[in-house]
Amino acid sequence: MTVTSALEQTLRHDRLIVAIGIATVVAFSWGYLLAGAGIDMSMADMPMDPEPWTPAQAWLMFAMWWVMMVAMMVPSAAPTILLFAAIKRKQATTESPVIASWLFLAGYLVIWAGFSVVAVLLQWGLDQAGLLSGMMASTSSVIAGIILIAAGLYQLTPLKRACLRYCQNPLLFLSSYWQRGAMGALRMGLQHGGYCVGCCWFLMALLFVVGVMNLVWIAAVAIYVAFEKLLPRSEWLSRIAGVGLILVGAIVLARGFTATVSASA
Repeated sequence: MTVTSALEQTLRHDRLIVAIGIATVVAFSWGYLLAGAGIDMSMADMPMDPEPWTPAQAWLMFAMWWVMMVAMMVPSAAPTILLFAAIKRKQATTESPVIASWLFLAGYLVIWAGFSVVAVLLQWGLDQAGLLSGMMASTSSVIAGIILIAAGLYQLTPLKRACLRYCQNPLLFLSSYWQRGAMGALRMGLQHGGYCVGCCWFLMALLFVVGVMNLVWIAAVAIYVAFEKLLPRSEWLSRIAGVGLILVGAIVLARGFTATVSASA
């Protein structure tokens, strides 16, 4: 066996281990969501008055959001993580490419944990104001319309394009932000997670419109994010989605204002 073929075999072995690990994490995350994420969904359609959250309930909501982010975002981050593992092996250092890849993934997930904290705080505020249904969807057409329009506008911003550029081009990101060592892998994961949050955070806010635990929409958003990140030259997809969200948001907002005026007449 030549040195080149041995290296290629080792690279495939490392990537396979990392890929299996990523697939396992994603599978468990989707399994947790499909099982209800610890929430009694039988009461989802029942009208309930706002009640103070207990620490256990707050933790449950955080776990739900974080696992949901893992299920939705890790698949589209997999190409970057696998390329990172391959480059680590080719460097022929004493570091384990597999361990370094897991540190990269850990940093990525820490960023989404931070996003989940913000999402839970927003959910708590809406819930205490009586603006969420049992399915954790907005009961206000005005708020729903504003979220849709804001998400659509964000799709058209330079910040969205800048973040998406690094998310959809793993080689560009790794060449721009490469750092050595275990802490370097962790920091790179944090940086990549930051770009992914910057790319997709408003899309996640759409779950407050359709229902945070609406599994069909969770899957739909996850598929859209994957297309946006993995398809070549997907900027057109972001623009189409942005315009579509603005139009739908305007319709929902107009209906909300009409209903408010009719109710007060």
